[in-house]
Amino acid sequence: MSETLPHTSEATASDMDRRRLVTLAAAGAIALAAPTVPTSAKAQTMPNNWDKTFPKSDKVDHRRVTFTNRFGITLVGDLYAPKRASGRLAALAVSGPFGAVKEQSSGLYAQAMAERGFVALAFDPSFTGESSGQPRNIASPDINTEDFSAAVDFLGLLPNVNRERIGMLGICGWGGMALGAAAVDKRVKAVAVSTMYDMTRVISKGYNDSVTAEQRTATLEQLGQQRWKDAEKGGPAYGPVMNALKGGEAKFLVDYHHYYRTPRGFHPRAVNSNASWAITSSLSFMKAPLLANIAEIAPRPLLLIHGAEAHSRYFSETAYAAAAEPKELLIVPGASHTDLYDRVDVIPFDKLTDFFRRGLSA
Repeated sequence: MSETLPHTSEATASDMDRRRLVTLAAAGAIALAAPTVPTSAKAQTMPNNWDKTFPKSDKVDHRRVTFTNRFGITLVGDLYAPKRASGRLAALAVSGPFGAVKEQSSGLYAQAMAERGFVALAFDPSFTGESSGQPRNIASPDINTEDFSAAVDFLGLLPNVNRERIGMLGICGWGGMALGAAAVDKRVKAVAVSTMYDMTRVISKGYNDSVTAEQRTATLEQLGQQRWKDAEKGGPAYGPVMNALKGGEAKFLVDYHHYYRTPRGFHPRAVNSNASWAITSSLSFMKAPLLANIAEIAPRPLLLIHGAEAHSRYFSETAYAAAAEPKELLIVPGASHTDLYDRVDVIPFDKLTDFFRRGLSA
């Protein structure tokens, strides 16, 4: 996840100028010079071999699957199931972070939960990764929450899944999507999110809600002008490849770089590793608050997990305050935002296992 930059009183004047520029660019407000077309401009495919950023477990079965959402977009996922399991099992739909692919964090989480007895589906959202949809690298609160519900459709039709025991697990920006989807999809019996971002909030209001009404209006004016340019060109413009460092960036941006742009988490199909979002992709996030109905998740259980040192911690804290019981906020001591992407010694898998075993009990 690498969208906008937070306000901080510790920044220098030049740093603040740079942060404001990146904030506007990340929110789709401006295109610098001739925007680059992402290297993943077309959906790519790979053989059904192991192409993940994490080791393959010998405790689970894995296969590549496809399914279709309500908008007719074909989604591609990795299905993980415990070996030698019998009967109908509880299942989880897993996705995230925003701009990542199923070969990264969501696959790691899905495989780990399969090791613990769940059927788990990690999937690429519409317009990204191996999933279909044109143009590429577009995000939408409506379509992406539908992606989660389409994953529930798929899981509920599997012969080894109990459709009355399906949950959602969202990471980073897809944590917000999971909360939005679960609020209205009553088939979902429990939902957990890790290092959650509310993408509609951060894109429309900036970090810590620091964007003024005048700045929002200016951003929308610029997005409108970008639409004219896209219409004249016949396709969307894209910004520079994500998560490159030029020096002087905030620590959390350096953390994103160290995950997405190094062997630790790089994947060629990930927007955050190798491409960029369409500039006008932020338009739909400016008008549709994802968490407006979060209280409607109740009486189904909700778990929010966040790092104590994460710049994004306030997203989970305010979501927790707005949610209804039963709910739980787990703060992981010493953990940053990206620690919860892949550090298996930090991610509280035992807690997730207990939460879903109880929440998805027959």
